[in-house]
Amino acid sequence: MDILRQYAERPTDTHTDFDEVAREVPRDVLSDGMAQAMRSDQTPAFADLTSRLFGQSDPNQRAGLLGQLIRSLGPGLLSSIAGGALARLGQGAGAQPQVSAADAAGVSSEQVREIADEAARKDPSLPDRVGELYAQHPEVFKILGGSVLAIALGQMAKRMK
Repeated sequence: MDILRQYAERPTDTHTDFDEVAREVPRDVLSDGMAQAMRSDQTPAFADLTSRLFGQSDPNQRAGLLGQLIRSLGPGLLSSIAGGALARLGQGAGAQPQVSAADAAGVSSEQVREIADEAARKDPSLPDRVGELYAQHPEVFKILGGSVLAIALGQMAKRMK
């Protein structure tokens, strides 16, 4: 009943609460909360969330997200997933490939889902890096919906204790 009383006294809107908290907490707390929400078994799969983020991001954010995914995969796997959509980025010597906004424009959300699924299997720290990226753009993270935001907020609250 105490929980219900809190809602009666202060109706909440998860999106508004998230906006307020995102402005106030340190960026590392925000990114960790986001990462934990993306890992949670109470939210859709990481690859699905990543695909949705990609679909709602601006071209530079899309490029940054693809860059994180590629770093997790390594250039050797680029030609074997998502229909080889990123194979050309694996060509060249040495350093990790750089993804441009133009490169990102040629990739669909469905291909990102496939890439994210493979990348997350290979690199368990990937949600942390995606959280760090979107902690710079929390307004985009909000598109994941109230249940994801509620879990992120709960994780941030635990971290701030």
